[in-house]
Amino acid sequence: MDAIFTIDQISPVAAAFFKKLKKHKVWAFHAPMGAGKTTFIHALCTYLGAKDAISSPTFSIVNEYCSESIGAIYHMDWYRLKNEAEAIDAGVEDLLTSGQYCLVEWPENAPSLLGSDTLHLYLEVLDPETRRLYIPEEQA
Repeated sequence: MDAIFTIDQISPVAAAFFKKLKKHKVWAFHAPMGAGKTTFIHALCTYLGAKDAISSPTFSIVNEYCSESIGAIYHMDWYRLKNEAEAIDAGVEDLLTSGQYCLVEWPENAPSLLGSDTLHLYLEVLDPETRRLYIPEEQA
């Protein structure tokens, strides 16, 4: 799956990705700083009916949002993790295996915590307004 979009097209792209890939409970977002990971996750959580204020959990590591249709959504930001032990101490392992949707930014900072069924998404900056979101061919 592959999409090229601008910020004003992000909501329908988030909806389309979820409709096609909702069987995956853990989504790992790979992208450079400022590419729009949190913005995409905000659009996805809004589509899923989360009523909470959606923001980056950079300092708390995990934010929990509530959706009436699917229950808890865990938004994780592993940017500031020093090591995987810190993530384990924060309870990340339990959340990843909870059966709830987990949306992970900076997954490369604790890769061994992610199961083989994790959906890896890649967000590229094409220009200041345009992004490409794709999943590797083998996960499609």
